[in-house]
Amino acid sequence: MAMFAYTGRNAKGEIVQGTLDADHSGAIADQLAGMGVIPLNIQLSSVKVSEVSWLKRALTEKPVTFMDLMLFSRQMFTLLKAGVPIMRALTGLQESAQNPVFASMLQDLRKSLDSGRELSQAMRTHPKVFSAFYVSMVQVGEMTGMLDQTFIRLYGYLDFERDMKERISTALRYPSFVVMAMAVAIVIINLFVIPTFAKVYAGFHAELPVITKLLLGFSYFMVHYWLLMLSIVAGAVIGFRYYIKTTDGRYNWDKYKLKLPIVGSIIFKATLSRFARGLALTFKSGMPILQAMNVVGMVVDNEFMRQRIEQMREGIERGESVLRTAVAAGVFNPMVLQMIAVGEETGDLDGMMVEVADMYEQEVKYEVASLSANIEPILIVSLGALVLILALGVFLPMWDLGKAAMH
Repeated sequence: MAMFAYTGRNAKGEIVQGTLDADHSGAIADQLAGMGVIPLNIQLSSVKVSEVSWLKRALTEKPVTFMDLMLFSRQMFTLLKAGVPIMRALTGLQESAQNPVFASMLQDLRKSLDSGRELSQAMRTHPKVFSAFYVSMVQVGEMTGMLDQTFIRLYGYLDFERDMKERISTALRYPSFVVMAMAVAIVIINLFVIPTFAKVYAGFHAELPVITKLLLGFSYFMVHYWLLMLSIVAGAVIGFRYYIKTTDGRYNWDKYKLKLPIVGSIIFKATLSRFARGLALTFKSGMPILQAMNVVGMVVDNEFMRQRIEQMREGIERGESVLRTAVAAGVFNPMVLQMIAVGEETGDLDGMMVEVADMYEQEVKYEVASLSANIEPILIVSLGALVLILALGVFLPMWDLGKAAMH
């Protein structure tokens, strides 16, 4: 493979230049056509592919985003529903793709389909773009002949995920800003303000209050051992990240997250909503229940919940009912268990799972909306306590000195 420098004209008539990797110039022309660029000049570059810095590629290439995947799902549903063949649909999406990386991925899917692979098998070679759940759903759609309906259901599922992430991000934006501001203030006060007062107190030659001694000691430690403190914090972060990558660490952390104050309930209900919606989606697509449990276990993104789902799957495999395995899992409230019982009795378990997902989704939306209101009192109390400690530590010695001077 060699690197070629190209000059072309895009759909707007503008001149574009760049470099691409391929075995020959014809492949470069195909790539440019897929990107909507008319090649004007293609020549072999003097720079070898191996000499190109990976950092440069990481900075210049725009990765495939969540919105790209949502748009792809929606467009595939529209094209397939209109009777457009898959190869023609992928070609049209490649030509209209704004992201070169995504266009290149679509071209790779087309090549895989040309070689006789199914769409799900071709998607499996791009795990960074298509999750295991996404690929499994596409595979079921191919098996049942409902690929267009599978894509629109995947679009709805991805839209739900996006909405939850945006709501949580919005709710945490203000508290995060306040916490960062407090942390910066603490660092500045301990590094620059308190050392100045320490020189003043040294001239008192008097016994200082305990709280002032603590402030001076902490400030002294930060000034003289800041590198050690940074090392400890960095070591703790690296150690924690390494720990949660282990099997036991991931399980314990995911279990603990569900019990965190304020946000634990939101994480728990969002996980159950993701599980119920994913299960309903697999049922509606015609996936067998045992395979559906395996696929949904990948969706919840929580090792503790995944093991509970695996426990349910093993129970169903032994011949137990869904209700009985759900009770044994110990993660569903009585109302949800009752809905599962009704769904299993009437044969409308997928409909009941949609109801469960909607119920948890509404609860998550309500709790996320009130998240800032619940965190604000804690931040106010913390900020007040910080100001009080600083005020007492700084001004108590001056107050004692003033009283001594008056007597």
